[in-house]
Amino acid sequence: MDEVLTEQRTTAPAVATTTAPADATRTVRAGSAPGTTVRCGLPDLMLADLAVSVVFCFPRALDADRMAAGLARALARAPIFAGRLRTAPDGTLEIRCTDDGVPFTTAVAPDTLPEVLGRLTLTAAGYTDHVQATAARTGGHPLLTVRLTRLADGGTALGCSWHHALGDMQTFMVLMSAWSAAVEGTEAPEITVVEDRDAYLDSVLPPTDAGRPGFRLPDAADAARLTREIEQAALANRTVQVYFTDDEPARMRAEFSEQAGTRLSTNDVLTAHLMSTLRQLDENHDEQYLTMPVNLRRFLDAPPGVLGNLLGEVYLAGPPDQAPAELAAAIRAAVTDFTGSHLSLRASRAFLDALGRERLRDCVPLGFDPARKTFTLSSWCRTGIYRLSFEGQRPSFFSPTGNLPLPWVSWLVEGFEGSGYLLTVVLPARLAAKVRSAAGRAALHQFREPADVLPPLAGAVRKLV
Repeated sequence: MDEVLTEQRTTAPAVATTTAPADATRTVRAGSAPGTTVRCGLPDLMLADLAVSVVFCFPRALDADRMAAGLARALARAPIFAGRLRTAPDGTLEIRCTDDGVPFTTAVAPDTLPEVLGRLTLTAAGYTDHVQATAARTGGHPLLTVRLTRLADGGTALGCSWHHALGDMQTFMVLMSAWSAAVEGTEAPEITVVEDRDAYLDSVLPPTDAGRPGFRLPDAADAARLTREIEQAALANRTVQVYFTDDEPARMRAEFSEQAGTRLSTNDVLTAHLMSTLRQLDENHDEQYLTMPVNLRRFLDAPPGVLGNLLGEVYLAGPPDQAPAELAAAIRAAVTDFTGSHLSLRASRAFLDALGRERLRDCVPLGFDPARKTFTLSSWCRTGIYRLSFEGQRPSFFSPTGNLPLPWVSWLVEGFEGSGYLLTVVLPARLAAKVRSAAGRAALHQFREPADVLPPLAGAVRKLV
């Protein structure tokens, strides 16, 4: 395993930037390029046309110069974020750690923090500069962007967008933890840059897996439908945010665990409740599939600081009119036996080798199947979002922000100041309206009680359910 790992331990990078005025962009660099070239693996290639954009909201101002200096030190430890992509002769993508840098924009906005929270799901919210994922495949485009916006009430919106080929949410949070440590002067996390990601996976994956590929090759008609879904996404779909207090899933756990006769987790019951309630509101009595991305590090004993897309997925069929407790129990069983029943990276690679790697861009992940209303939920809980600290303050709110609103895709994360749970879900416009109705709110919050206390900011978020 050692021959495919390069651990970055640079501790004193230069800041290749000067003080920038408001509404200006600077380029932040580590100050030296390690010269590392990272060969992307199959999971990275499957996500190489996507960017992920998120916003952290802070109650007070953050100093742009201090934040830029801290980012420079973090980039020295995680140099892939300051690099650029290129396509190798065999079609594989490579990340070149060239220290070309990260655009860091400082802006001002007339909005207050509550007004920002109500706009974050809009595609044109303006608090992030979305990475140009497809264009970046050929080089010349940044793989991470940062926008720091000073708000009218003294708060700060810190928007980040990264190219998904760099890595998953865990990878991004490793960078954020290193950035926080650099600003605060605390101990930074261990970070490992894998130079050949497929080789690394070979070294940690079990010899056999579930045998089901994690993606499929659509036929011509299905491919045309998927293209239309992407082209019409902004007009056809709406993004809805739902907030659950800590008490709501606790009550779900007690009730569902008793009904199922087994101990269930908060993620089990929340996922089952969400999918079941959406099916009810959609009046869908057909079989519906559930996809849940899974952080493979915990199942493969890989260090948390390994950068890349170490992702698998649970893929479950939900029978017609399945009870929520039954679905929650099925999720628990799938996670418990994930390696034996759902791990599919070797099967995916065998499928692609038989198909021909040049056909990869014709394939789609199992989770992207709007015709069958396949529901995908990514849990970003317990990734340390609300433990980050910059200049002595922690986030008061965190959210994914509008990018490409594909239907039936959702994210779950801790809510305001780390309390409760915030669901962000993209739905067809008609169903989104139902979710926001009185009946939809009642169904989603059937486990809420009048005495439950909501965070003060919750009442200020536009259209929060």
